[in-house]
Amino acid sequence: MKIAEIRTKTADELADELAKLKKEQFNLRFQKATGQLENTARVRQVRRDIARIQTVITAKRGN
Repeated sequence: MKIAEIRTKTADELADELAKLKKEQFNLRFQKATGQLENTARVRQVRRDIARIQTVITAKRGN
């Protein structure tokens, strides 16, 4: 997900996206623990997307 896409979303949309990504991150960790994870790069992508969204949320609160 691009930072430009994230910045155009509302606070509610960002919160929904964050919840979705956290759920996906949990599922990926579970797959890794059970040896079923196929796309290991997705773990890194999800983690970075979560960080991007949290950064934008914090910036919007500050303004």
